[in-house]
Parts: sequence; structure tokens; C-alpha cells
Amino acid sequence: MKSKASPAQLIRLRQRSLCLMLAAAMTAGSLPLPVLAAAAAASPIAAATPGLPAPVPVAGDPYVFSFKQLGRNGSMNLHGVDATDSLNFDVPVSLVATGAHVTLYYTYSPALLPDLSQINVIVNDVVAGSIPLPKESSGSMQTAKVEIPAKLITEFNRLSLQFIGHYTMGCEDPLHSSLWARVANGSTLDLQTTALPPKDDLALMPLPFFDRRDIRMLSLPFVFAGNPDNGTLEAAGSLSSWFGALAAYRGARFPVQVNALPPRGNAVVMVAGEAPATVAGVEVAAPKGPTLTVQPNPNDANGKLLIVSGRNVAELKQAAAALALGGKGLSGNSVVIDKLQPLTPRQPYDAPNWLPTDRPVKLSELIDPKRLNVSGYNPGEITIPLNFPPALSSWRQDGAKLKLVYRYTPQPKSSNSSFMVSLNDGLIKSEVLLPQDKLDKSVLAAIKDDALTREMNVRLPLNLAGPQSRLQLRYMYDFVKQGECQDIIIDNVRGSIDPESTIDLRGYDHFMAMPNLGVFKDAGFPFTRMADLSESAVVLPDNASVEDLGAYLSLMGRFGAATGYPATGVAVTQAAQVDKVASRDLLVLASGQNQPLLKQWADRLPAAVTGDKQRFELADLSLRVRSWLKLDEDDAAKRRARLALAFSGGEPTSYLTGFESPLDSSRSVVVLAGGDATGLDQILAAMASKDPEAETIQGSLVAVRGSTIDPLLAEENYFVGSMSPLRMLRWWLSRHVLAMFVLIGGGILMLGGLAYLTLRAKARKRLNA
Repeated sequence: MKSKASPAQLIRLRQRSLCLMLAAAMTAGSLPLPVLAAAAAASPIAAATPGLPAPVPVAGDPYVFSFKQLGRNGSMNLHGVDATDSLNFDVPVSLVATGAHVTLYYTYSPALLPDLSQINVIVNDVVAGSIPLPKESSGSMQTAKVEIPAKLITEFNRLSLQFIGHYTMGCEDPLHSSLWARVANGSTLDLQTTALPPKDDLALMPLPFFDRRDIRMLSLPFVFAGNPDNGTLEAAGSLSSWFGALAAYRGARFPVQVNALPPRGNAVVMVAGEAPATVAGVEVAAPKGPTLTVQPNPNDANGKLLIVSGRNVAELKQAAAALALGGKGLSGNSVVIDKLQPLTPRQPYDAPNWLPTDRPVKLSELIDPKRLNVSGYNPGEITIPLNFPPALSSWRQDGAKLKLVYRYTPQPKSSNSSFMVSLNDGLIKSEVLLPQDKLDKSVLAAIKDDALTREMNVRLPLNLAGPQSRLQLRYMYDFVKQGECQDIIIDNVRGSIDPESTIDLRGYDHFMAMPNLGVFKDAGFPFTRMADLSESAVVLPDNASVEDLGAYLSLMGRFGAATGYPATGVAVTQAAQVDKVASRDLLVLASGQNQPLLKQWADRLPAAVTGDKQRFELADLSLRVRSWLKLDEDDAAKRRARLALAFSGGEPTSYLTGFESPLDSSRSVVVLAGGDATGLDQILAAMASKDPEAETIQGSLVAVRGSTIDPLLAEENYFVGSMSPLRMLRWWLSRHVLAMFVLIGGGILMLGGLAYLTLRAKARKRLNA
């Protein structure tokens, strides 16, 4: 079985091939430097990263999804005489289904008897249609469209595909290898809908601006009366991060418009000022304090406007925070926030989405306990999301403690039944599920409700885990064949995980080599170290465009999705005032040449794009050869860039890079620099991509050109976080072997000297006696 390369391996392979190509070409003298540089900046990855999607359809538009978008990562493999697989889909509150159909792309076994075999399409336990399986069409990809009556569709739905297969008229093996059908995850569900006009009521929040039943990417425009100041942008950032936290896996983008409403759908309008205002033709009453209002979008009868207003920027921020932190208590179409309790200061790494490190966490806190129960001989995996806090140091640690209590139905006889624990598709531990004939009588007597309880203690290696990991638990029962005409599948085997089972991260330090763009992409680190971003600042370009502002709000949405908490403490500034936020981690945005910090910190940047002139640094080839040969495995983070490529012309290249803050050595800087006005959108598209190529966003420098992602540098030259003094000393000595020998030698000499002086003192005492 082919193993999947880790992100670190991907970047090493990518850079190795790139460096070898460049080195060979330069040695042969076959390519001039500008051509080599163009190859470095624009060499393609196997699959393109899609651009940011256009605004999603609004209520009343077609509602079409592939099975992959509904959560099926691979094909539906249906095996046996009677096999079923299911998908869930919901209908948004703002829509009513008037009809639906599924389009299936499928193949099936040539050995099936057509009169006895079929695929049933079932919606909410009712058969909507059956697909025959004729002999002449077997073994090749087929397409079938099945209509679903609107009366079968409710708010929450389950779509099931049932395969009924037979290969003989006589006695048959119910699990024979010829009994199979496969349905591709490119199959689609198409809902026809009509819109329901929502009410103007804050009690419905976050509806209609976000609907958890809608799995499409959230696209919610922000409208400003004029060019927003930094305080207004901070208020908008807290709201966009809140909506991003709600959107979670769906993703979110927040286009910005100035004094203009979207032609369709919903929008958020931000207004600060004591006098009445008119924004894009919408009259906003003079606020009496921090105010939240919901009213219709004059451009769309089914759209709504969320108007956030205040007499000044402080009240605007208070209104935004009240909605993001306590919006469930609101009601009516407009409210004035009389009082907002001071927020309790956040603690590092305490984001609601992340696993706590100060106590054991029950599995019931991470997943609905009902999903911890399975049935059948091969029921599939129980997948539990594990969002590990970033920067957990796994140096010389045995792994996170997982205490599992599980139950299963002992079979009368079996030899291959097992229970397996995996992390991110990597097997951690497997135990045999002993049958009744191999259990002691005392154990059999203790069985309650036909289920045997067992306990397993596992260590999960954190070096294999990322911020978004999956714990996979799987029961596999052996089907013992009795002989011809005696094999009957009886669905009497069950498995369950005790919801009180725990995972324990206590004792782990937070310590990480930086820069690390991979953990920035996945978890927003180091900015999300504080869930409210109270130790982070965003340095926007001078004269920021609406595209720049939209990129800022979309990044806040990504951070909110990572932490599950609104960014109520973020600071927004420009290059001229950056010294005022020197004690914070800095996120620097640029598009084209509108960010002065790119010139001020040019000596820190491994890349520069000025007009049509572009420069990028690559990791040193000789050091990489040593790393490929495993000569410096522990010092791979010390790679220094010594090969710089400069070239002119071509499409402007955008890039991400990170480095230690020039203003505070304990802080970090991450730069997102768009080569032109669309460059930041390209970077956000690369970060949001679900394709495996997005995993190549690693290291300290990544170039993005159109749909191409190129990791160019993996230099880690400083550290963030802390360890206990003893562990820090051990870690430092492990990286400085010579110093360790000097300390050991010095210690031995010191002990020897003390022993010598002690013996001499005793000798003198005897002589004087």
C-alpha cells in the first residue's frame, strides 16, 4: 500500500527537484539566469489550485452538490447481497424544496443476475426509485437520473443507496466477491427550491446571514459609508471572525463595498456617527448608543441588511462585540445595547475549538455520543475530530494519553475480528476481539447485555498530528462461513465506545521552531495563540483598496474558524504607526507597491516584487543534499538561503513569508504580498483550497502565481513558546553536543577537584592530630 507523503516530505521533494533542475542547468550553462528564475517562480504543481469562488447563489437558485461536497471523499463501495450507504443533506431555513433528483455515476459486477439485482434510491427511509442492473451494461460507467418527490424532503434528510445483488438462483455466499456495485462521489444531488422571505428579527441571529444547514461557502458582503478608519475595521473584523467561526469547514469570504449595496442577498452595513446617515440610499437613523438593526435589502425582497451603528467608533465596536459574544439574547428588529459586561481576558491557547491542555477531555465533548455506537460486520470508522493546539512540543514525549473503554458483541467463534485505533489514517494500535470460545468462564459470566467491556490505553504521537487531526476507531468482525446453503448474515454484532473515554494533553509544553507557514495556514498561528487576537495587529496597506479590505476580513474569518472565537482584540494600523503595536505579532498585507514596510524591512524579506522585477531566495543546495542523506536530520531547521534568483517580466508573483519581528524578538511577522490587485485573492484561494497541493504551503517562503503554488524556502531560525527550565536545558544540550561534553567534562573536573581538596584536608587533619 502506497503511503501518503507528509507536508514536510512534500516540500523537501518539491525543493529537491527544483534545486537539482537549476543546479544541472547552471552547470551545463544551458539556461540563462532569468529563465532559471522563471522556472523557480512558476514551476507547476500537478493540479491547479482553484481561485476564490464567485459569490454563492442566494435563496431560490439551484441547489446542486456532488456527493464529495456532501462528505463522501471516496466512492460508495456496496458489497454483499444487501448493502447500504448513506449521506445527509439539509434544506436551508430560507428555502422550501419543490422537487429534487439525483444523478448517479456507477458501475457494477458483470456476474449479477439482472432480474434479481438493483440499486434503490431511498430518501428518509422511503424508496424514491430503483435502478435496474442489466447484463449488457455491467462493468462500465453508467449514468442514471432518479426523481425525488418533494413530499419526501424535510428540513433534515438522509439519502441512502441500497444495493441488492444476486449471482445465482441457488444457494449463494452472501459476501461473494462478485456481489458489488460502486457509486462515484461525483454523483450529484439537485434540489429545486423556492424562497421564504425571512423576518426582521434579531432573535433569529445568525439567520438569515448564516444558516448552519447550508453547506455552501458563506459569502457575506460588508458595506461602509465611506473609506473606513481603523476602529471601524476592527469592529468589522470581530464580526467577520464570528461569522467565520460559524461557517467553520464551509469557509467564508467577505467582499467589501463602499456606499453600495449588493444587488442580491444579505449584507452587513457598518456606520459610525451621531447624525442620521444615508448609505447607498438606505436611511440609517441617528443611533442612541451601540445599535443593531435588521431590515430588508431594497435591492432584493429576500435579502436582509444587518446595520451595526454607534455614535462613535467605540460604540460601533461595542455593538459588534455584543452581537459576536451575546447575540442569543437579542430580539426585535432593532436594539440598543445598554451594557456589555467587560470581557474576561483570554489565556494563551484557550481557543474553544482547541483541545484543553489542563485537564482530560471526554470523547463525548468532541462528538455526539450517538455516533460512538455502530453495528454490522464492517460498520466503517468512528471518526472523532481532534483539534490540537498549535505549537505543542512533542520533543522526547511518549505521546498524548488516550484512555479508551469500548464494548463489543463476542462472536461464538472467530479468528480475525479486531478493534483498530488510527490517527490521520496511520495505524496506532490493534486488538483482537476475542470470541466466546476463547474467553474464560469468569469473563463470560461477567458479560452484561451480550456485550463485553474492555479497556485500552494508547499513546497518540503528536509528531504525526496537526491542528486538524482525526482519531479513527474501527470494529471489524470476522464472518465465519458455515458451508453451502448455511451462510446467512445475521445482524447481531454491535460495538460502542464509552463516551467517558478521555484524551489527556497535560504536561505538554508550547514550543515551536519558526517561521512555519503550514501552521499559519491551518490554525492561524501565531496570531491565534490568543483566541481574541489581543496580541496581534494587522498592518494594512496605505490607501487600501476594497480588495485589500476584503482580504483582511476574510483572514479574520479564517482565524475565527480556527479558534471558534471572535477577534474582539485585534488592532488595525498602517506602516507609519507600526511602532505603536511593536509588542504584538504582525500580519502585514500588501498588493502591488502599496505597503511601505516591504521596503523598510527589505533586508528581512526573502522575496521582493517591484513592478516587473522579481527576486526569490532558494534553500542552499549543499545543505539539502546533506538532509537527503540524513546527515543533519536534527538540524534541518537551520537551512539558510544562499541562492537568490532575480528576473524580469511575466505575470506578477504573490507570496507568503514569515520572519522574526524586527521590533520585538519575541514576536513574529507574516507577510501576505499580492503581486497586483488580485494577488491577495490568489493567496487566500491557495490557503482555502481542499486539494492535496495546498499542503505544500509550508516553510518560510511560498510563491503563488495564478493557480500555481511553489514552496521555495524552509528556513526555521527562531523559536516561540517556552519549556520548563529542566526540559529547556536538556533540549539545548541535545542541539549543542560539544557544549554538553564541555559541561560534563567541567562537572567531572569540579567533582574531582572537590574530592581532592576533601582528601587533602583529611590528610592534614591526621598529620596535625
